[in-house]
Amino acid sequence: MSVDKSPKTSEAMWPSLIAMAAAGALHGLLPEHLAIGPRWMLLAIVFGILIPSEIFHALGKHKFCKILGYVAISIVTLAMIWSVVRLVNAIPLHQIKPEQLLRSAIVLWATNILVFAGWYWKLDAGGPHKRDLRETHDDGAFLFPQMTINGPTDDPDDKKNWTPHFIDYLFLAFNTSTALSPTDVPVLSRWAKVLMMIQAMISLAVVGLLAARAVNIL
Repeated sequence: MSVDKSPKTSEAMWPSLIAMAAAGALHGLLPEHLAIGPRWMLLAIVFGILIPSEIFHALGKHKFCKILGYVAISIVTLAMIWSVVRLVNAIPLHQIKPEQLLRSAIVLWATNILVFAGWYWKLDAGGPHKRDLRETHDDGAFLFPQMTINGPTDDPDDKKNWTPHFIDYLFLAFNTSTALSPTDVPVLSRWAKVLMMIQAMISLAVVGLLAARAVNIL
């Protein structure tokens, strides 16, 4: 029985793996009372899941790889939400120092971008493996500007029909956390709209905490 392998997908997976590892590492920068368990634990769990996930992918077992990927990003997402809730609760009780608040807010804001970039990358148009099986990307949850162009773009690295890479979803997530809305990429699917609302609410809560604390200090 032939094994379905896709070198293109394998290369495209690395940015997402690095993003999840970075999110786990950022969790370790939070104060102890904002982290779940020991601060190193989340990164260890992420590596413990992603390593066998990559092995399954190399063997062509994309279904198992996909499941483990969802488990890893779900754990990171829950850990981030837990930390945001703990941070919100700590502010009125004056349980966090100003320098800790600044560091924690930056960490959670950056983690929010990485986490939701991972979700968009995994869910859009069936995921990276299914996207790479198509010759061109003309249908999905997001309408990237390149999808409206007939033929290759003027990007020197884009010799064939355009398809989104992880950096495109990272840019989308960055804009959502910064502007609290999509900028150049319209959102087409309802599930994507829900995720983007959640991401914007988390970013607004973190930025709002910083603004409130700054006003309080002044």
